[in-house]
Amino acid sequence: MPVAVKDNVAVTGEVATDGSRAHTPDPATADHPVVARLRAAGAVVVGITRVPELCLYGATDGPGTVTRNPWDTARSAGGSSGGSAAAVAAGVVPLAHGNDGMGSLRLPAAACGLVTLKPGRGVVPGPVGADAWSGMAENGVLATTAADLAVGLAVVAGRPTAEPEAPAAPLRIAVSTRSPVPGVRLDAAGRAAVDAVVAELRAAGHTVLRKDPVVTPAAAFGTVARWLAGADSDAEALGLDPAAMEPRSRTHARLGRWVRRAGLVRPGTAAAFRARMADFFTDVDVLLTPVVTGPPLPARPWHERGFAANIAANARWAPWASAWNLAGLPALVLPAGPGREGLPSSVQLVGAAGSETRLLWLAGEVERRLPWRRHAPVFVPDQPAGSRTG
Repeated sequence: MPVAVKDNVAVTGEVATDGSRAHTPDPATADHPVVARLRAAGAVVVGITRVPELCLYGATDGPGTVTRNPWDTARSAGGSSGGSAAAVAAGVVPLAHGNDGMGSLRLPAAACGLVTLKPGRGVVPGPVGADAWSGMAENGVLATTAADLAVGLAVVAGRPTAEPEAPAAPLRIAVSTRSPVPGVRLDAAGRAAVDAVVAELRAAGHTVLRKDPVVTPAAAFGTVARWLAGADSDAEALGLDPAAMEPRSRTHARLGRWVRRAGLVRPGTAAAFRARMADFFTDVDVLLTPVVTGPPLPARPWHERGFAANIAANARWAPWASAWNLAGLPALVLPAGPGREGLPSSVQLVGAAGSETRLLWLAGEVERRLPWRRHAPVFVPDQPAGSRTG
C-alpha cells in the first residue's frame, strides 16, 4: 500500500524540515517508529507531505507554496497535517501519516472530508519534536473509511489488526455544541451535521443527552502555554536560526521562550483537567461535538501575515479540538451531514482514556447509516464509503 508521511518525523534518507527553511539539511539515518511499523506492515512511503512551519497553524502554507483543498482549491486543506489530508482526499494515497498537537489531524480531516483519530496518550509512539508540546502531540493516520482508519491505527500502535467489537449494550452519548471560545458560534451546516448524527444514533438505540464539558480558564491557558512553549523547544531542538524563520513563527517561539522561562507549563494543569474529564465520562460513554465552526480557512499565504492574524483565524475556526490534547484523551473526526457549499462537514467523537476501539466502532456505525464520499469529486467519480476501486 502506498502511504505518505508528514514532514516532521524521520524517514530514512529524507530530510524532515518541519516546514521550515531554517532547517539543517541532514537526511535521517533511521525511521521513526511509526514509519518503521508502517513499512513492516507492507506500506511503501511514496512521498513526504507539507506542513506549516513547526506545525503550528490550522492552514498549510509557506514561502512559494499553498496547500489547497481538493474539494475547493480556494480553500485550505487545513493544518498542520494539511499535505497528508490533501493527498488522501485527492486519491493520491489511501492512507497518510499525520500528528495532532492541537487538532493537526482532526482539522485537516474536517476540511477534506476524511476520518481520523487522535489517539490517547501513550497509544502510539512519540514524541513529535523535542517534547511533543509537553505531551499534547500524538501520531496517527488519515483515511477515507472507518475500517481503513482502524487498520492504520492498529499498525502504528503496534497492535493486531481486527474489526472493532461492538459494545455489549447501547451507548450513552453526550452532545455539546457550546464553543469553548467565547463569542465563537457554529454555522448552520455544522449544526445540521450534529443533528444528523444524533438522529441516527437514537435510531440505532443509543441514549443521547445534552451535556457540556467544562473547559476551565486554567485548562485553556495551560493548552496555549504548551503550544507556545512547543514552538520554542522545537526550534531549539532543530537548531533553527530565528532570523531565517517566518515572522509569525519567530514571534510564536519568542513568546514560548518567555513561557518556558516563567515556568508556566505546569504538569498539574493537565492532570487536573484530565481528572475532571474522567469524572465527565463516568456518566457517559462518548461525547459528540462539532470540530470546526465553518468552512476551511481561505487558501492564501498565511505565513505572510502576522502572529495575531494567524492566531485569531485559528481560534475562530477550530475551538473544539485542543482540549482533548491537554486531557490526553482519544478524539475522532468523521464526515457527516449535508456539507458546506460543496465542501464536507464533520463531527467529533471523544471518549475516555482507552476508548479508541469504542470510537472506531461507533464511527463505523455512523458510516453505515450515513455514508460519505471517499474522495473529492473533482479527482474521482462519486463513490460512497464502503465501495472499493481496483
